[in-house]
Amino acid sequence: MHHNDRKRKWNGFSKTFPYSLLDVKDELKKKGKKQTSVKTWELTGEETRLIHEIKEQTRQHNNNNVTRTHAYFQFYLRYPEIHWALLGHMVSRNGGWNMTDLKGDLYTRLLSEKDQLIFFSFLERGNWLIFQDVYPQFLLYEQSVKRSKRLFHLLPFFNVSTFMETLWNHFWRTGDQYMLAIATVINEQSYLEKRVIQNAHFKKTVLNSIGFKLYDFFRFNHILFPFYKDETKQETLLVGNTMKHFTSLHERILLGKRLYSLLFSRENILSGVVDWAHDHPHTGSRKDYWPHLFNDVNESFSRAFYKRRTKKCQLRKGADRLYSPRLIYTWKDLNHEEEESKDWFEDWHIMDYLIDKGENIDGEIYDEYCTTLEKIELAILAKKNVLLREEAEDE
Repeated sequence: MHHNDRKRKWNGFSKTFPYSLLDVKDELKKKGKKQTSVKTWELTGEETRLIHEIKEQTRQHNNNNVTRTHAYFQFYLRYPEIHWALLGHMVSRNGGWNMTDLKGDLYTRLLSEKDQLIFFSFLERGNWLIFQDVYPQFLLYEQSVKRSKRLFHLLPFFNVSTFMETLWNHFWRTGDQYMLAIATVINEQSYLEKRVIQNAHFKKTVLNSIGFKLYDFFRFNHILFPFYKDETKQETLLVGNTMKHFTSLHERILLGKRLYSLLFSRENILSGVVDWAHDHPHTGSRKDYWPHLFNDVNESFSRAFYKRRTKKCQLRKGADRLYSPRLIYTWKDLNHEEEESKDWFEDWHIMDYLIDKGENIDGEIYDEYCTTLEKIELAILAKKNVLLREEAEDE
């Protein structure tokens, strides 16, 4: 990025940082000037072993969306001070729902098999990349806690950004849970920006070739957090927010901050989400949260002419539930190519996102989500009508 562009880019941001962040600012300023490469100091045998073990554990949990999502939640239960583990768990659930939607009742009628596979690869790549970046950080924190000594100097051996090394050390000193969670949001989205959104292969195969369809897909992409209404666990409610411009790093970071505040600023939502997630292991099927509307068994003949089945998130009279398969029966595990290890961090001004500017939202999503389901059904009917018209013209 050209120096003047960068200056302009950050001009709207605040000039003053909270006192608690001044040491972070100084350290990141120094780091921004020179890219620090992995130091080749002598590792002790114990450190070498630890690095190997963490890489192996990460690899084992990084098979697919279900194993990743499960690993995040288990980690959160062990270390609830690491807020991002729960946020990552819930967002990863949504990633799994998006993956199975591609083979469910609605999108199979709108997208070709080739497009379904391209979309899946796109979603899966992002899900895989984030996990292999963030999970080693968590395991290193766990080892630091167990040994009562910080081990964050080992982060470069997992190709984790120097930005996070600074923030983990800050967290170790201060215990600032908000700061660490938002730093992780910034890190993961910046990491994705370099490797997926700006990636030449994805730009060519995904963003350009079916770009407009992808925008449509994401326009319909609400991030949903199911939670129990109260202790009786009788009723599951939804809160959430909508992804507006998924190719904008700025928008994705702000979305992450809004989702964080949705989860962690209201105790009833936090406890309701944790209890719900505990009682509903992630399968990838939307039946997990709404069995009245979705089923992981296909109830209808897929060749049958599609009739509208939903109204205000309820089934129309006599309609079959929407097919929402489990991930395990939908997509095979992919073998991913390793990433090159370039650090995304260049400009210390990105830490401006660490300041809490009150990105609060009410989380109302129900009506918007119901309308979206109806819009997708209308898109299917419109497509059918176009095909029928074309067939009639051919005759």
